This record gives sequence, C-alpha cells and structure tokens, in this order.
Amino acid sequence: MRGHYCCCEAVRAQGYGAAQASKNPLEFSSGFLSAEDLADYDRNQTPWWASRMSNPDTDKVFTGSIPELYESHLVPLIFEPYAADLAERLASNSLTCVLEIAAGTGVVTRALASTLPDGVSIVATDLNQPMLDHASALGTKRAVEWRQADAMQLPFHDGTFDAVVCQFGVMFFPEKSRAYSEARRVLRPGGIFIFNVWDRIEENEFADAVTTALATLFPEDPPRFLARTPHGYYNHETIRRDLANGGFSASPEISTLAARSRAESFRIPAIAYCQGTPLRNEIEARDASRLGDATDIAAEAIAQRFGRGAVDGKIQAYIVSIDT
Repeated sequence: MRGHYCCCEAVRAQGYGAAQASKNPLEFSSGFLSAEDLADYDRNQTPWWASRMSNPDTDKVFTGSIPELYESHLVPLIFEPYAADLAERLASNSLTCVLEIAAGTGVVTRALASTLPDGVSIVATDLNQPMLDHASALGTKRAVEWRQADAMQLPFHDGTFDAVVCQFGVMFFPEKSRAYSEARRVLRPGGIFIFNVWDRIEENEFADAVTTALATLFPEDPPRFLARTPHGYYNHETIRRDLANGGFSASPEISTLAARSRAESFRIPAIAYCQGTPLRNEIEARDASRLGDATDIAAEAIAQRFGRGAVDGKIQAYIVSIDT
C-alpha cells in the first residue's frame, strides 16, 4: 500500500509524467457534415474496421474525426448535466486524490477541476489516446494529470486514491468485474467508487430514434451499437453482481436521474450519434459511402418526432456509488 500523500506526487513517483493543462481549446465547425465533407475530412484515414459489421471490439474505437464530433456535438447534448452531477456528488466528500477512468474528451475532468477544491489532485485516464489528446488540448481550469490507461489494468499502486469516478464508461469494459476490482485496488480504505450508466434505450429518446431510423437503411443488418453498448448495461442486479465479483462487499447505492437533451437543430443529435460515436464504425462497415445518407435519415426521423427547429428529448441514467 502507498502512503497517503498527494496522488499526483504518487503518480510522478511511479513514473507517469507531469501534469498538463492546455488553455488553447480546439475549434471546429458545428455544422452538418455531408458525405463529401466526410470524405475530405478523413481522406487519409482507412477504416480498419470495415470488415467487422457488429463487433464489440469496434465499440471501443474512438478515432479519426470521432473525438472532435463527440466533443462538439455529443458532450453538450447528453454529457454535460451528468458530468456536473458527478462532480457535485464528489464535492461532498473529503478528498485529496481523485482518479477518473474512461475520461473521454474530458467533460467530467473539467467539471472536477472547476468544482473540487484546488488542493484535490486529479488524474484523468482513458484507453483511447486520441480522446485523451483532445481532452488535454481543450484544457482544464487547473492542472490535471493526463494518462493513457486500461481500466482493467490500472498503472497505479494500491491505495493511491480517495475516489475513482467514471462517466458512461463502464459499459465499454469487456470484463466489468475485473475493472471494478482494479478500481477497488487503487482506492484507499473508506474511498468511494462512483459511476453512471445509461438506462435502456427506450428511455433515451434521441438515441432510440436514431437506432430505429438506421434499421430502415440497413434492414438486413441494423446497426445496434447504441442499444448494445451505451444502453445495454442498465440491469441493477447485474451491476450489483459485477461489483461483488470485483471484490466490493458493500451494497451499492443506485439512483435514477432523468434530464433533458436539447439542441438548436434536429440535425445535431443525428450528427452526434452517427458521426461522433462508434456507431459510425458500424455504418461505415456496412457501406462507407452512406454515412451521409445515414445521418440524413436519422435527422429526418428526429425532425418528424421532435420538430424541425430546436429539439428537446428525454435522457435517463443511473448513478452508482459504493464505498470500500
């Protein structure tokens, strides 16, 4: 077990680099990307997943233009309110060192850096280096330790952190109990593990509309990424069992949190889901030339259900917390 000193100090002692915090956010267009735009944007990027139609391995692939579109479209659409919620929940605890796993483009990291006292050190990790690069380029209010890491094999000593937090990432872990065991291992006695997961897709209206619409474009093999992975891990008993198998002896607290997903245009949710998530991988695996068509069809389905101006849809998630 490590001593109870600053986690960033511990991380540096373990050889994991110095803190980074950029103040130069990336800028990119929030407009609709056509098939021609996409071809130009990714002209030099070969989709290696093209031969894999519905492979859970590609569910974890956030490369190419996905990180930028994820941040510009998906983060304000669905992630920001839940990031603020997690940060506020952690702020009620006495903390010195916090680890974030599956940090993505850093929406929770930024919330933590703004909400937690300056004396609380933050280490943010993600499996996908392009997502982490984007997060560090966007920057945070104060210094954060950025580290590429696999949640199922965390590169930290036992008992390094007071809290481990994960926003909408555990659904992507192929061995959830193993990842939970790692979270428990790096937590100090009395520490807290807190994460959130999406409810079933039917409770998340834009995601449901997009998934249903894409089935009309690819009726023989509908892209099911959204239902399979982000919205596929909502059963409370399964979550409790996986935590217990990961070595947690306490009973988790699981609460429901509904929110509203709003966008200025019906096209924004279509772009967010079709082009800013690994759903894009599934679409391109079926026919790379039809990504623009898929986005158009999803946009039209959203327009028919929610209107052709600003749109407002329900989103719902579960917040899970458990103590060591």
